[in-house]
Amino acid sequence: MTQQTVGRAGSEARDPWRYRWIVLGIATFTQAASGFFVGGIGALGVHLQSALNLSTAQLGLLVSAAQFVPLAGLLVAGELLDRYSERWVVGIGAGMVALTLGAGSLVSGYTALLVVLLVVGTGYSTVQPGGSKSVASWFDASQRGFAMGIRQAGLPLGAALASAVLPLVAEGFGWRATLLTGGSVALLGAGLFMGCYRQPPAAPAPRSMEPSETLAAQLRARLRMLREPSMVKIMLSGTSLISVQCGVGILAVLHLHRASSVGTGQAALILVASQGAGVAGRICLAAWSDRSSSGRYAIVLVCMVAVIAGLVVLMTPAGRSPVVASGVFVWLGFFGFGWYGPWVAYVTEAAPPGKTGFALGLAMSVNQVAIVAVPPMLGLLVDLTSSFTPAWAVLSLLTLVALVATAEAELRTRRRVSGH
Repeated sequence: MTQQTVGRAGSEARDPWRYRWIVLGIATFTQAASGFFVGGIGALGVHLQSALNLSTAQLGLLVSAAQFVPLAGLLVAGELLDRYSERWVVGIGAGMVALTLGAGSLVSGYTALLVVLLVVGTGYSTVQPGGSKSVASWFDASQRGFAMGIRQAGLPLGAALASAVLPLVAEGFGWRATLLTGGSVALLGAGLFMGCYRQPPAAPAPRSMEPSETLAAQLRARLRMLREPSMVKIMLSGTSLISVQCGVGILAVLHLHRASSVGTGQAALILVASQGAGVAGRICLAAWSDRSSSGRYAIVLVCMVAVIAGLVVLMTPAGRSPVVASGVFVWLGFFGFGWYGPWVAYVTEAAPPGKTGFALGLAMSVNQVAIVAVPPMLGLLVDLTSSFTPAWAVLSLLTLVALVATAEAELRTRRRVSGH
């Protein structure tokens, strides 16, 4: 009887940590579900333009609307995650996305749809940092990169599925039905996360307040993180690589169609292949960062080098070849989307104790500036020059500057740590 009791106690002590794989699954699904509609807006461009009589500029603003509020919302979400359980912060945010999209299926007109997407962005702000923090808290350093890579693969995976499904829904039932579909998927993700997520064993209780510090003192302490060498590297690499990611998402099909004479249907399939390569990249590169003796940030540097090489090829005459251009976009998908896995793992490990949520929110909000600003900037550049080369040149230059600056900082850090 005693042996059975001891055996049961030992089993219970081990079992909770096996639950981390369930946490990883629900965090990944919730990410994909919450971003499902937002990730598929681009694929609905033709339907929305036709139904609402939109100009290209109006369509571009519609695409950016859901990304605007997270500029500040990610910071607020990060602070909430340091104070309250991820279960409620993420679950309520995903639920807001679901309910807003459901209500949005009843609206009519461009302005109302714009407002709906702004509110969707408010709820979505909690999902990205919250899911990352939940996975980071359940996995130790030996598996954190791999787990974070799977978690971050949810975003391009959800976008790829939405790009395939939502146009069919729009054709069969109209554009309003796509909002209802997106809301239903997001609601499923919210319910799954709130119903199944729990804190890891022996996790410190989230702090509800800091009575000994004034609000101004707390704000100064957090803003000091901006001057930390690790945070500078995070922001420079993140903004440059997220800009490349936006550029590929917006310009790949147009480049293939106009510069390489590829049919629109085939060009769209190549973009889906690029997104699929991004899913694989986020997992493989993050798993590599778990085993790299050079550290996680070294993998981010590799991604920057690979991205620059791909962009340079697109600027040459070879970049107009259908075969070469297709291969380059798959290459850019792997490295230009895949960098996010090891990057997020690096952010969680570089954050000060007790401020992981805020560090994630801060880093992602800086990225959000590029997500909002880069798409219209690249589109305008292509319109003004009637060429894709200047757009690829700007992206390669941004990445090169970030590569040089952060590689030098990384070398200085290693010398200081090694005592040389």
